[in-house]
Amino acid sequence: MKNLRLAIIIEIICLCVVCGILFRENASRAASAEESNQDFITWVDFDVSYEALSAACQWDVDTYGTKYHIDWVELLAYLGAKNGGSFSKKTVKELADTAVKLSTGEVSMEELTKDLTHYAYYLEAYGAVLNGYLGEFETETEPGSGIYEASYGLKACFPLAKGFPYSDYDDFGVSRSYGYKRRHLGHDMMGQIGTPVMAVESGYVEAIGWNQYGGWRLGIRSFDGQRYYYYAHLRQNYPYAEGLSEGSVVTAGDVVGYMGHTGYSATENVNNIREVHLHFGIQLIFDDSQKEGNGEIWINPYNLARFLKSHQSEAVKVADTKEWKRVLGMKDPAAEQYKAEQEAAKEREAGEEQE
Repeated sequence: MKNLRLAIIIEIICLCVVCGILFRENASRAASAEESNQDFITWVDFDVSYEALSAACQWDVDTYGTKYHIDWVELLAYLGAKNGGSFSKKTVKELADTAVKLSTGEVSMEELTKDLTHYAYYLEAYGAVLNGYLGEFETETEPGSGIYEASYGLKACFPLAKGFPYSDYDDFGVSRSYGYKRRHLGHDMMGQIGTPVMAVESGYVEAIGWNQYGGWRLGIRSFDGQRYYYYAHLRQNYPYAEGLSEGSVVTAGDVVGYMGHTGYSATENVNNIREVHLHFGIQLIFDDSQKEGNGEIWINPYNLARFLKSHQSEAVKVADTKEWKRVLGMKDPAAEQYKAEQEAAKEREAGEEQE
């Protein structure tokens, strides 16, 4: 019994030491990012847990429109700065306690963060991941009715259509060897050929076509430019939703493509991936120089995918075609604003040409 107790004590001490080391490493890396000669963030390690994401989101939604609305990004950034980016079960409990105090006006976020050295960094970093996920939007009340109901909440959607089976695990960072040895910078979701792939967030198509590694792949950029969603290994012969092209505007929950196993080939339209799956990646971009090359920032989407599963978009097959369409329409103010800005820019260009 004494030996057992001693072993338990030693294990607890070791765990505490490891947690302390991780805390110091994350704080050090945050400090390095802030003290860089460049005026933009060069590193983000997004380790916010599924439980913390879910709880913070619910507090944001529940307090929306009240005197003390809790901004979920601010709440998560506060906890990230306080705990060195670590989100344990204890942190989730701390989240709930903090949210109660914020929601009653007992304390303000300004008071909580005034002495937190790295809060500004975590606020910008976590905002780059989450800023487009919650907000006001309108959802169709019945399929094809054209009648929309306004609401506030989670706009972002799960990357696969509702009701389609899949399996996954946290595979971010594991080794890949095709072409050259590298880390896996995404999240694989195994499923069936033809499973509709959905736009996670409203944005515009920045890349579409064949890639030697990703096969038929699709890149969608958020309207604020900070998130680039990468969907790869799409279906052979019919990879994309009808009419999709570079520059197309999509709304969260739209069908954008179909699961397959293309890729690992310099020749187009080849199935060289062993298992049917969607490779889902999220790249953060604080400066255009980070889009390609050694400065790329890819985050682990695993917990985000778990979190987004609570908001799935349903799709229905278009008769006598290979096409699927979303069941309920959605209007996203961000998409409407972007379209208006693009139209205004075209009108200005046309006016300048006439002059």
